[in-house]
Amino acid sequence: MSEPWQSSTDVLVIGGGPAACWAAIHAREAGAEVTLVDKGYCGTSGATAPSGTGVWYVAPEHEARAKAKASREALGGYLADHYWMDRVLDQTYTNMNRLAVEGRYPFPADPESGAQLRTGVQGPEYMRRMRAWVKRIGVRVLDHSPALELLVDADGVVRGAAGYQRREDRDYRIAAGAVVVATGGCAFLSRALGTNVDTGDGALMAAEVGARFSGMEFSNAYGIVPKGSTITKTAYYSYATFFHEDGRVVEGAGSAKGRSVIAQTLLSEKVFAQLDRADAQVRAQMRRGQPNFFLQFDRRGIDPFTDRFEVDLLAEGTVRGTGGIDIVDDDCATTVPGLYAAGDAATRERICGGFTGGGSHNAAWAMSSGSWAGRGAALFSLHTPWPDTRTLRAAGRAGIRPENSASVGAAEVVDTAQRELLPFEKNFLRHGDRVGAAARELDALWARVTGGLYGRSGPERVRAREAAAITAVGRLMYRSALARTESRGMSKRSDHPALDPWQHHHIVSGGLGEVWTATTPAASRTPVVA
Repeated sequence: MSEPWQSSTDVLVIGGGPAACWAAIHAREAGAEVTLVDKGYCGTSGATAPSGTGVWYVAPEHEARAKAKASREALGGYLADHYWMDRVLDQTYTNMNRLAVEGRYPFPADPESGAQLRTGVQGPEYMRRMRAWVKRIGVRVLDHSPALELLVDADGVVRGAAGYQRREDRDYRIAAGAVVVATGGCAFLSRALGTNVDTGDGALMAAEVGARFSGMEFSNAYGIVPKGSTITKTAYYSYATFFHEDGRVVEGAGSAKGRSVIAQTLLSEKVFAQLDRADAQVRAQMRRGQPNFFLQFDRRGIDPFTDRFEVDLLAEGTVRGTGGIDIVDDDCATTVPGLYAAGDAATRERICGGFTGGGSHNAAWAMSSGSWAGRGAALFSLHTPWPDTRTLRAAGRAGIRPENSASVGAAEVVDTAQRELLPFEKNFLRHGDRVGAAARELDALWARVTGGLYGRSGPERVRAREAAAITAVGRLMYRSALARTESRGMSKRSDHPALDPWQHHHIVSGGLGEVWTATTPAASRTPVVA
């Protein structure tokens, strides 16, 4: 391979989804030169692009906002922070209004009032408009250019990234005044729609420079899908009845609080669903809101409202979970100078606590955290002296610079990691014994990864880093789950089934060679039940 292509920019945004685009816009508006590098094609890659999603868009009215904030507090284990919820509601309201005007998004109109309905977006159109907006204001977009490692200066400040450009078949090295990691979450290559690029790359890069994580125990989201499908529109299953193979109703099964019942039943038999609780009006709204959800049924000749169909669960990890890189100030800075995090790559506990699901809060967090991270990174870059870029050090290790001559392939690493991370009897229906055993298997796998995982060509290095990232995220997740010896949010443990008031705190974590965990206080308070 020839010498890498070299460039520099004030702010480097890694990612190509909503959080990355909003970060690029706000960094540019703060006066920074911005380069965005995406693993896929900015505008079509990631979990948002192929989906329709609701947005936490609430008018600035006290009663409406109070109701919106209270709606998921109990589900999240009372770990959300009202200060951050208020900030997100304000920023989302502003951004959605800007999307209508500057982003030129064609929101539908209310048939009676004529007012635009801005409580949701169609992913393909949303991301098409975001890409056009980003390019219109002068952001340099490099598609099919996965970042593989961060660059740091002598003081440990993050100052850019190195990666590989697929089309040009060349390595690149971009020096920057600051970096925003908006690479999405990690779904462990479970095949959930749009998550093929969500392999935890940003988490691995952040961990390598010493970043702290928070809420990684809340990374065991599983979506309901028709058997063999990839479309996890779990919200629609709130209108479903679930059935045993013999036709009996699965008591207690549901899309929100009854998913564990579905998982438990699936261990011994098939489960079927029927969206029989939706009336004619709701059915029409569902088809308009998520046409690709129904395409899979139409192709099979199934009417999901009148026919029963087999269902399964797909892991969605931190894409629908809430854990991620910890943020330490209003600008979404991380614990590492020069590094900012946004969207699914960052912890979403601030507004969701230990539970979120899809859409609404996730979409609002992506656009809000992206906005703040972009602006924060721009201010850091423009007001911090740059070092000699020739002295920057590449921080990547696993999958790039093996410690010895032992050899292990990326496919083997992914297969081994998935055996510990995807089965819902290990990750969803958690018990300390099973989680502990899985964590030890991943520790052993990590030793093999650091010892001998390596890619010679550019594409091989990309796959090697994905395999390493999936393993690293899994280790952070399970060690955090073991540290929370209670059931809170989505982290339910059958050996500790109750919520423990003394564990009303955040679990923070970090490290690669040896994963560590600690606790930090939660801002909200768990209600005292008399």
